[in-house]
Amino acid sequence: MLPSITFLDLETTGATPLKDRITEIALVRFDDGVETARWQTLVNPQMDIPPFIQSLTGINNAMVEHAPLFSEVASQLLAFLEGTVLAAHNVRFDHGFLKTEFKRLGISLQQKVLCTVKLSRLLYPQHFSHGIDAIVARHNMVGIARHRAMGDVEAILRMLADARQELGEAAVQSAAQKLMAAPVLPAHIDASVIGELPETPGVYLFYGENDVPLYIGKGVNVRARVLAHFSGNKASSREQRLTEEIRRFEWIPTAGELSALLLETRLLKMQRPLYNRQLTHEQSLYSWQLDPLSQPVVRLVEAADIDPSQMGGLFGTFKSKKQATEALRKIAERNGLCLKVLGLEGDRSGPCVAFQLKRCKGACCGQELAELHGLRLQQALIAHKLSLWPYAGKIGIEEYNHENDLRQIHVFEHWVYLGVAASDEALQALRTQTTPRRFELETYKLLLKVLSQKKTRVLNLAS
Repeated sequence: MLPSITFLDLETTGATPLKDRITEIALVRFDDGVETARWQTLVNPQMDIPPFIQSLTGINNAMVEHAPLFSEVASQLLAFLEGTVLAAHNVRFDHGFLKTEFKRLGISLQQKVLCTVKLSRLLYPQHFSHGIDAIVARHNMVGIARHRAMGDVEAILRMLADARQELGEAAVQSAAQKLMAAPVLPAHIDASVIGELPETPGVYLFYGENDVPLYIGKGVNVRARVLAHFSGNKASSREQRLTEEIRRFEWIPTAGELSALLLETRLLKMQRPLYNRQLTHEQSLYSWQLDPLSQPVVRLVEAADIDPSQMGGLFGTFKSKKQATEALRKIAERNGLCLKVLGLEGDRSGPCVAFQLKRCKGACCGQELAELHGLRLQQALIAHKLSLWPYAGKIGIEEYNHENDLRQIHVFEHWVYLGVAASDEALQALRTQTTPRRFELETYKLLLKVLSQKKTRVLNLAS
Protein backbone atom coordinates (compact mmCIF):
# COMPACT_ATOMS: atom_id res chain seq x y z
CA MET A 1 0.00 0.00 0.00
CA LEU A 2 2.87 2.34 0.93
CA PRO A 3 6.62 1.59 0.67
CA SER A 4 6.75 1.08 4.44
CA ILE A 5 3.79 1.13 6.81
CA THR A 6 3.31 -0.04 10.39
CA PHE A 7 -0.16 -0.77 11.73
CA LEU A 8 -0.29 -0.12 15.47
CA ASP A 9 -2.79 -0.18 18.29
CA LEU A 10 -2.53 0.79 21.95
CA GLU A 11 -4.52 -0.06 25.02
CA THR A 12 -4.42 2.58 27.74
CA THR A 13 -5.70 3.36 31.23
CA GLY A 14 -7.95 6.10 29.85
CA ALA A 15 -8.36 8.73 27.16
CA THR A 16 -6.08 11.52 28.38
CA PRO A 17 -2.42 11.27 27.26
CA LEU A 18 -1.18 13.69 29.90
CA LYS A 19 -2.79 11.72 32.75
CA ASP A 20 -3.27 8.17 31.48
CA ARG A 21 -0.64 5.65 30.40
CA ILE A 22 -0.17 2.84 27.90
CA THR A 23 -0.90 -0.74 29.01
CA GLU A 24 -0.35 -2.64 25.75
CA ILE A 25 1.30 -2.11 22.37
CA ALA A 26 0.89 -4.20 19.23
CA LEU A 27 2.15 -3.57 15.72
CA VAL A 28 2.63 -5.22 12.35
CA ARG A 29 5.12 -3.68 9.92
CA PHE A 30 5.09 -4.06 6.13
CA ASP A 31 7.90 -3.11 3.77
CA ASP A 32 7.14 -3.19 0.04
CA GLY A 33 3.94 -5.06 0.79
CA VAL A 34 5.65 -7.83 2.76
CA GLU A 35 5.20 -8.31 6.51
CA THR A 36 8.61 -7.77 8.10
CA ALA A 37 7.79 -7.47 11.80
CA ARG A 38 5.07 -8.40 14.26
CA TRP A 39 5.43 -7.35 17.89
CA GLN A 40 3.30 -6.94 20.97
CA THR A 41 3.90 -6.32 24.64
CA LEU A 42 2.09 -5.43 27.80
CA VAL A 43 3.36 -2.26 29.48
CA ASN A 44 3.43 -1.43 33.16
CA PRO A 45 1.55 1.90 33.31
CA GLN A 46 2.80 2.67 36.85
CA MET A 47 -0.76 3.45 37.89
CA ASP A 48 -3.93 1.51 38.60
CA ILE A 49 -6.11 0.51 35.67
CA PRO A 50 -9.70 1.72 36.27
CA PRO A 51 -12.27 -1.09 36.70
CA PHE A 52 -14.17 0.00 33.59
CA ILE A 53 -11.02 -0.22 31.45
CA GLN A 54 -10.19 -3.62 32.97
CA SER A 55 -13.63 -4.94 32.01
CA LEU A 56 -13.36 -3.44 28.52
CA THR A 57 -9.88 -4.68 27.59
CA GLY A 58 -9.46 -7.67 29.88
CA ILE A 59 -6.13 -6.22 31.03
CA ASN A 60 -5.93 -6.02 34.82
CA ASN A 61 -3.38 -4.73 37.30
CA ALA A 62 -1.93 -8.18 37.96
CA MET A 63 -1.21 -8.71 34.25
CA VAL A 64 0.91 -5.55 33.94
CA GLU A 65 2.54 -5.67 37.38
CA HIS A 66 5.70 -7.35 36.07
CA ALA A 67 5.47 -6.05 32.50
CA PRO A 68 8.25 -3.73 31.21
CA LEU A 69 7.94 0.02 31.64
CA PHE A 70 7.49 2.13 28.52
CA SER A 71 11.02 3.43 28.97
CA GLU A 72 12.28 -0.16 28.73
CA VAL A 73 10.61 -0.83 25.37
CA ALA A 74 10.95 2.67 23.88
CA SER A 75 14.11 2.02 21.89
CA GLN A 76 12.68 -1.19 20.43
CA LEU A 77 9.47 0.60 19.47
CA LEU A 78 11.41 3.43 17.83
CA ALA A 79 13.30 0.87 15.74
CA PHE A 80 10.01 -0.60 14.49
CA LEU A 81 8.74 2.90 13.58
CA GLU A 82 11.91 4.14 11.90
CA GLY A 83 11.38 5.11 8.26
CA THR A 84 7.78 3.97 8.22
CA VAL A 85 4.30 5.47 8.20
CA LEU A 86 2.38 4.91 11.43
CA ALA A 87 -1.15 3.71 10.70
CA ALA A 88 -3.81 3.39 13.38
CA HIS A 89 -7.56 3.54 13.76
CA ASN A 90 -8.12 7.12 14.90
CA VAL A 91 -4.37 7.66 14.70
CA ARG A 92 -4.73 10.94 16.58
CA PHE A 93 -5.34 8.96 19.77
CA ASP A 94 -2.46 6.49 19.44
CA HIS A 95 -0.01 9.04 18.06
CA GLY A 96 -0.90 11.43 20.89
CA PHE A 97 -0.14 8.81 23.54
CA LEU A 98 3.13 7.82 21.88
CA LYS A 99 4.30 11.44 21.55
CA THR A 100 3.51 12.07 25.20
CA GLU A 101 5.29 8.92 26.40
CA PHE A 102 8.39 9.68 24.32
CA LYS A 103 8.33 13.30 25.48
CA ARG A 104 8.58 12.07 29.08
CA LEU A 105 11.85 10.45 27.99
CA GLY A 106 13.11 13.61 26.33
CA ILE A 107 12.43 12.29 22.81
CA SER A 108 10.46 14.23 20.19
CA LEU A 109 8.58 11.72 18.04
CA GLN A 110 8.47 12.85 14.40
CA GLN A 111 6.31 10.37 12.56
CA LYS A 112 4.22 10.41 9.39
CA VAL A 113 0.78 9.04 10.18
CA LEU A 114 -2.19 7.53 8.39
CA CYS A 115 -5.65 7.26 9.92
CA THR A 116 -7.39 4.01 9.00
CA VAL A 117 -10.78 5.48 10.01
CA LYS A 118 -10.37 8.02 7.20
CA LEU A 119 -9.07 5.28 4.92
CA SER A 120 -12.17 3.19 5.60
CA ARG A 121 -14.39 6.19 4.79
CA LEU A 122 -12.66 6.65 1.46
CA LEU A 123 -12.87 2.96 0.58
CA TYR A 124 -16.44 2.42 1.81
CA PRO A 125 -18.26 5.77 1.60
CA GLN A 126 -21.64 4.02 1.48
CA HIS A 127 -21.32 3.05 5.16
CA PHE A 128 -22.10 5.43 8.02
CA SER A 129 -19.98 3.97 10.81
CA HIS A 130 -16.28 3.19 10.54
CA GLY A 131 -15.38 2.21 14.09
CA ILE A 132 -13.67 -1.14 14.63
CA ASP A 133 -16.87 -2.73 15.95
CA ALA A 134 -18.70 -1.69 12.78
CA ILE A 135 -15.85 -2.96 10.60
CA VAL A 136 -15.78 -6.32 12.41
CA ALA A 137 -19.52 -6.72 11.89
CA ARG A 138 -19.50 -5.47 8.29
CA HIS A 139 -16.72 -7.84 7.20
CA ASN A 140 -18.10 -10.80 9.19
CA MET A 141 -14.90 -11.23 11.18
CA VAL A 142 -14.70 -14.00 13.73
CA GLY A 143 -11.99 -14.86 16.22
CA ILE A 144 -10.94 -11.22 16.70
CA ALA A 145 -9.70 -10.36 20.20
CA ARG A 146 -11.60 -7.07 20.32
CA HIS A 147 -10.18 -4.35 22.62
CA ARG A 148 -6.80 -6.08 22.76
CA ALA A 149 -4.05 -4.33 20.84
CA MET A 150 -3.13 -7.09 18.39
CA GLY A 151 -6.76 -8.06 17.87
CA ASP A 152 -7.63 -4.52 16.76
CA VAL A 153 -4.61 -4.40 14.45
CA GLU A 154 -5.68 -7.67 12.85
CA ALA A 155 -9.21 -6.32 12.34
CA ILE A 156 -7.82 -3.45 10.29
CA LEU A 157 -5.55 -5.75 8.30
CA ARG A 158 -8.50 -8.01 7.46
CA MET A 159 -10.56 -5.00 6.37
CA LEU A 160 -7.78 -3.92 4.02
CA ALA A 161 -7.41 -7.45 2.65
CA ASP A 162 -11.13 -7.49 1.87
CA ALA A 163 -10.85 -4.05 0.25
CA ARG A 164 -8.07 -5.25 -2.04
CA GLN A 165 -10.19 -8.19 -3.10
CA GLU A 166 -13.42 -6.21 -3.52
CA LEU A 167 -12.07 -2.88 -4.85
CA GLY A 168 -8.63 -3.75 -6.19
CA GLU A 169 -5.10 -2.94 -5.07
CA ALA A 170 -5.06 0.27 -7.09
CA ALA A 171 -8.09 1.66 -5.23
CA VAL A 172 -6.52 0.96 -1.83
CA GLN A 173 -3.21 2.53 -2.87
CA SER A 174 -4.95 5.55 -4.33
CA ALA A 175 -6.93 6.15 -1.13
CA ALA A 176 -3.81 5.82 1.03
CA GLN A 177 -1.83 8.16 -1.21
CA LYS A 178 -4.62 10.71 -1.10
CA LEU A 179 -4.54 10.73 2.71
CA MET A 180 -0.76 10.94 2.73
CA ALA A 181 -0.53 13.77 0.20
CA ALA A 182 1.60 16.26 2.07
CA PRO A 183 1.19 20.00 1.55
CA VAL A 184 4.13 21.73 -0.10
CA LEU A 185 5.67 24.17 2.36
CA PRO A 186 7.49 27.27 1.13
CA ALA A 187 11.27 27.00 1.44
CA HIS A 188 11.37 29.67 4.13
CA ILE A 189 9.07 27.73 6.49
CA ASP A 190 10.79 25.45 8.98
CA ALA A 191 9.26 22.05 8.15
CA SER A 192 10.26 20.63 11.54
CA VAL A 193 7.71 22.90 13.21
CA ILE A 194 4.90 21.07 11.41
CA GLY A 195 5.58 17.98 13.50
CA GLU A 196 4.84 19.94 16.66
CA LEU A 197 1.42 21.12 15.54
CA PRO A 198 -1.29 19.69 17.82
CA GLU A 199 -4.29 17.82 16.51
CA THR A 200 -6.46 19.51 19.11
CA PRO A 201 -8.53 22.72 19.20
CA GLY A 202 -6.80 26.05 19.16
CA VAL A 203 -5.91 29.26 17.39
CA TYR A 204 -3.03 29.73 14.96
CA LEU A 205 -1.29 32.96 13.92
CA PHE A 206 0.66 33.63 10.72
CA TYR A 207 3.33 36.35 10.65
CA GLY A 208 5.20 37.94 7.74
CA GLU A 209 8.35 40.02 7.45
CA ASN A 210 9.18 41.98 10.61
CA ASP A 211 6.56 39.95 12.47
CA VAL A 212 3.66 41.71 10.76
CA PRO A 213 0.42 39.84 11.65
CA LEU A 214 -0.96 38.32 8.46
CA TYR A 215 -3.74 35.95 9.44
CA ILE A 216 -5.39 34.47 12.53
CA GLY A 217 -7.50 31.34 12.32
CA LYS A 218 -9.01 28.67 14.52
CA GLY A 219 -9.87 25.00 14.28
CA VAL A 220 -10.84 21.91 16.24
CA ASN A 221 -7.70 20.38 14.73
CA VAL A 222 -5.00 23.05 14.51
CA ARG A 223 -2.64 20.82 12.54
CA ALA A 224 -5.21 20.10 9.85
CA ARG A 225 -6.22 23.76 9.55
CA VAL A 226 -2.65 25.03 9.26
CA LEU A 227 -1.67 22.39 6.70
CA ALA A 228 -4.78 23.21 4.65
CA HIS A 229 -3.33 26.66 3.98
CA PHE A 230 -0.35 25.03 2.27
CA SER A 231 -2.33 22.60 0.13
CA GLY A 232 -2.12 22.87 -3.62
CA ASN A 233 -5.76 23.97 -3.96
CA LYS A 234 -5.83 27.74 -3.50
CA ALA A 235 -9.32 29.16 -3.82
CA SER A 236 -8.07 32.65 -4.68
CA SER A 237 -4.98 34.69 -5.49
CA ARG A 238 -5.40 36.25 -2.07
CA GLU A 239 -4.81 32.87 -0.39
CA GLN A 240 -1.81 32.31 -2.65
CA ARG A 241 -0.32 35.66 -1.62
CA LEU A 242 -0.89 34.83 2.04
CA THR A 243 1.10 31.58 1.92
CA GLU A 244 3.90 33.30 0.02
CA GLU A 245 4.20 36.02 2.66
CA ILE A 246 4.20 33.75 5.74
CA ARG A 247 7.57 33.70 7.48
CA ARG A 248 6.62 31.99 10.71
CA PHE A 249 3.56 30.83 12.63
CA GLU A 250 2.58 29.99 16.16
CA TRP A 251 -0.43 28.49 17.85
CA ILE A 252 -2.31 28.58 21.13
CA PRO A 253 -4.09 25.40 22.27
CA THR A 254 -7.58 25.68 23.74
CA ALA A 255 -9.97 23.37 25.55
CA GLY A 256 -12.57 23.34 22.81
CA GLU A 257 -14.24 24.98 19.86
CA LEU A 258 -15.90 27.77 21.88
CA SER A 259 -12.60 28.60 23.55
CA ALA A 260 -10.91 28.81 20.16
CA LEU A 261 -13.63 31.05 18.73
CA LEU A 262 -13.54 33.47 21.66
CA LEU A 263 -9.75 33.64 21.63
CA GLU A 264 -9.71 34.17 17.86
CA THR A 265 -12.20 37.05 18.18
CA ARG A 266 -10.13 38.74 20.88
CA LEU A 267 -6.86 38.36 18.97
CA LEU A 268 -8.41 39.67 15.76
CA LYS A 269 -9.45 42.86 17.52
CA MET A 270 -6.04 43.25 19.16
CA GLN A 271 -3.78 42.49 16.19
CA ARG A 272 -5.93 43.30 13.14
CA PRO A 273 -4.02 41.01 10.75
CA LEU A 274 -3.88 42.06 7.10
CA TYR A 275 -5.71 39.06 5.68
CA ASN A 276 -8.55 39.17 8.24
CA ARG A 277 -9.66 42.70 7.40
CA GLN A 278 -13.26 41.73 6.78
CA LEU A 279 -13.45 39.95 10.15
CA THR A 280 -12.00 42.72 12.27
CA HIS A 281 -14.23 45.46 10.87
CA GLU A 282 -16.39 46.75 13.71
CA GLN A 283 -19.95 47.07 12.50
CA SER A 284 -22.41 49.62 13.83
CA LEU A 285 -25.39 48.27 15.74
CA TYR A 286 -28.82 49.79 16.21
CA SER A 287 -31.94 48.53 17.92
CA TRP A 288 -35.42 49.88 18.56
CA GLN A 289 -36.30 50.50 22.21
CA LEU A 290 -40.00 50.45 23.10
CA ASP A 291 -41.33 52.91 25.70
CA PRO A 292 -45.14 53.21 25.59
CA LEU A 293 -45.05 56.28 27.90
CA SER A 294 -42.86 58.35 25.61
CA GLN A 295 -43.58 60.15 22.35
CA PRO A 296 -42.70 58.69 19.93
CA VAL A 297 -43.21 55.28 21.53
CA VAL A 298 -40.01 53.85 20.03
CA ARG A 299 -36.55 55.32 19.82
CA LEU A 300 -33.42 54.12 18.05
CA VAL A 301 -30.49 53.24 20.31
CA GLU A 302 -26.88 52.46 19.40
CA ALA A 303 -24.74 49.65 20.81
CA ALA A 304 -23.00 52.02 23.22
CA ASP A 305 -26.38 52.97 24.74
CA ILE A 306 -27.67 49.41 25.13
CA ASP A 307 -27.87 48.21 28.72
CA PRO A 308 -27.31 44.44 28.49
CA SER A 309 -29.34 43.92 31.68
CA GLN A 310 -32.39 45.60 30.10
CA MET A 311 -32.82 43.66 26.88
CA GLY A 312 -36.56 43.00 27.18
CA GLY A 313 -37.54 46.32 25.59
CA LEU A 314 -35.22 46.05 22.58
CA PHE A 315 -36.25 44.89 19.13
CA GLY A 316 -34.03 44.02 16.20
CA THR A 317 -30.34 44.32 15.42
CA PHE A 318 -29.59 46.60 12.48
CA LYS A 319 -26.35 47.67 10.83
CA SER A 320 -27.48 51.25 10.11
CA LYS A 321 -30.12 53.84 10.98
CA LYS A 322 -31.47 53.54 7.45
CA GLN A 323 -31.88 49.76 7.72
CA ALA A 324 -33.59 50.10 11.12
CA THR A 325 -35.98 52.77 9.88
CA GLU A 326 -36.92 50.84 6.74
CA ALA A 327 -37.57 47.69 8.77
CA LEU A 328 -39.84 49.53 11.23
CA ARG A 329 -41.68 51.26 8.38
CA LYS A 330 -42.43 47.89 6.73
CA ILE A 331 -43.65 46.45 10.04
CA ALA A 332 -45.94 49.45 10.48
CA GLU A 333 -47.35 49.16 6.97
CA ARG A 334 -48.03 45.41 7.33
CA ASN A 335 -49.83 45.89 10.64
CA GLY A 336 -51.67 49.17 10.11
CA LEU A 337 -49.59 51.00 12.72
CA CYS A 338 -49.33 54.74 12.88
CA LEU A 339 -46.14 56.18 11.41
CA LYS A 340 -46.68 59.42 13.30
CA VAL A 341 -46.90 57.70 16.68
CA LEU A 342 -43.79 55.72 15.77
CA GLY A 343 -41.93 58.93 14.93
CA LEU A 344 -41.50 57.98 11.26
CA GLU A 345 -43.53 60.93 9.98
CA GLY A 346 -42.52 64.53 10.59
CA ASP A 347 -44.34 66.78 13.05
CA ARG A 348 -47.64 67.94 11.61
CA SER A 349 -51.05 68.63 13.04
CA GLY A 350 -53.97 66.34 12.44
CA PRO A 351 -54.01 62.71 11.33
CA CYS A 352 -51.08 61.06 9.62
CA VAL A 353 -51.00 60.49 5.89
CA ALA A 354 -51.55 56.75 6.37
CA PHE A 355 -54.83 57.42 8.21
CA GLN A 356 -56.11 59.43 5.28
CA LEU A 357 -55.22 56.51 3.02
CA LYS A 358 -56.99 54.11 5.43
CA ARG A 359 -53.72 52.40 6.33
CA CYS A 360 -53.70 53.60 9.95
CA LYS A 361 -56.41 52.92 12.50
CA GLY A 362 -56.19 56.41 13.95
CA ALA A 363 -53.91 56.32 16.97
CA CYS A 364 -52.68 59.73 15.78
CA CYS A 365 -56.11 61.37 15.98
CA GLY A 366 -57.94 59.58 18.79
CA GLN A 367 -59.68 57.01 16.60
CA GLU A 368 -57.68 54.20 18.23
CA LEU A 369 -56.78 54.01 21.90
CA ALA A 370 -53.09 54.49 22.56
CA GLU A 371 -53.10 51.37 24.76
CA LEU A 372 -54.55 49.24 21.95
CA HIS A 373 -52.07 50.64 19.43
CA GLY A 374 -49.29 49.87 21.90
CA LEU A 375 -50.43 46.26 22.24
CA ARG A 376 -50.60 45.85 18.48
CA LEU A 377 -47.13 47.35 18.17
CA GLN A 378 -45.71 44.90 20.72
CA GLN A 379 -47.34 42.00 18.91
CA ALA A 380 -45.92 43.17 15.57
CA LEU A 381 -42.43 43.53 17.04
CA ILE A 382 -42.38 40.27 19.01
CA ALA A 383 -40.52 38.33 16.29
CA HIS A 384 -37.68 40.86 16.56
CA LYS A 385 -37.49 40.99 20.34
CA LEU A 386 -34.07 40.45 21.88
CA SER A 387 -33.88 37.78 24.56
CA LEU A 388 -33.65 38.58 28.24
CA TRP A 389 -30.70 37.09 30.11
CA PRO A 390 -32.11 33.75 31.35
CA TYR A 391 -29.96 33.51 34.50
CA ALA A 392 -29.88 35.18 37.90
CA GLY A 393 -26.38 36.52 37.33
CA LYS A 394 -23.01 35.36 36.04
CA ILE A 395 -22.55 31.95 34.44
CA GLY A 396 -19.54 29.96 33.35
CA ILE A 397 -19.41 27.80 30.24
CA GLU A 398 -16.87 25.04 30.81
CA GLU A 399 -14.84 23.21 28.20
CA TYR A 400 -12.40 20.39 28.88
CA ASN A 401 -10.22 18.57 26.40
CA HIS A 402 -8.83 15.26 27.59
CA GLU A 403 -6.17 15.14 24.86
CA ASN A 404 -4.32 18.25 25.97
CA ASP A 405 -5.77 18.25 29.51
CA LEU A 406 -6.97 21.85 29.19
CA ARG A 407 -9.90 23.17 31.20
CA GLN A 408 -11.26 26.63 30.46
CA ILE A 409 -14.31 28.37 31.92
CA HIS A 410 -15.72 31.35 30.05
CA VAL A 411 -17.68 33.78 32.21
CA PHE A 412 -20.68 35.77 30.93
CA GLU A 413 -23.26 38.08 32.43
CA HIS A 414 -26.20 39.67 30.60
CA TRP A 415 -24.86 38.48 27.24
CA VAL A 416 -21.50 40.17 27.88
CA TYR A 417 -18.25 38.19 27.86
CA LEU A 418 -16.21 38.90 31.00
CA GLY A 419 -13.21 36.65 30.39
CA VAL A 420 -11.76 33.15 30.65
CA ALA A 421 -10.49 31.31 33.72
CA ALA A 422 -8.05 28.42 33.67
CA SER A 423 -7.71 28.24 37.46
CA ASP A 424 -9.93 28.51 40.54
CA GLU A 425 -8.26 31.81 41.44
CA ALA A 426 -8.98 33.34 38.04
CA LEU A 427 -12.57 32.09 38.20
CA GLN A 428 -13.09 33.71 41.59
CA ALA A 429 -11.74 37.02 40.25
CA LEU A 430 -14.23 36.93 37.38
CA ARG A 431 -17.08 36.04 39.73
CA THR A 432 -16.48 39.24 41.69
CA GLN A 433 -15.70 41.46 38.69
CA THR A 434 -17.96 44.52 38.49
CA THR A 435 -16.45 46.37 35.53
CA PRO A 436 -19.26 47.00 32.98
CA ARG A 437 -18.73 45.75 29.44
CA ARG A 438 -20.24 46.89 26.17
CA PHE A 439 -22.95 44.82 24.50
CA GLU A 440 -21.65 43.06 21.38
CA LEU A 441 -23.97 41.46 18.87
CA GLU A 442 -21.53 38.67 17.92
CA THR A 443 -21.34 37.54 21.57
CA TYR A 444 -25.13 37.68 21.92
CA LYS A 445 -25.66 35.51 18.81
CA LEU A 446 -22.92 33.10 19.84
CA LEU A 447 -24.43 32.60 23.30
CA LEU A 448 -27.91 32.02 21.90
CA LYS A 449 -26.47 29.20 19.81
CA VAL A 450 -24.19 27.71 22.47
CA LEU A 451 -26.79 27.79 25.27
CA SER A 452 -29.31 25.98 23.05
CA GLN A 453 -26.99 22.97 22.72
CA LYS A 454 -27.51 20.10 25.16
CA LYS A 455 -23.79 19.35 25.33
CA THR A 456 -22.98 22.81 26.75
CA ARG A 457 -21.83 22.64 30.37
CA VAL A 458 -23.16 25.72 32.18
CA LEU A 459 -22.00 26.62 35.70
CA ASN A 460 -24.17 28.91 37.85
CA LEU A 461 -21.81 31.50 39.36
CA ALA A 462 -24.49 33.74 40.85
CA SER A 463 -24.60 32.04 44.24
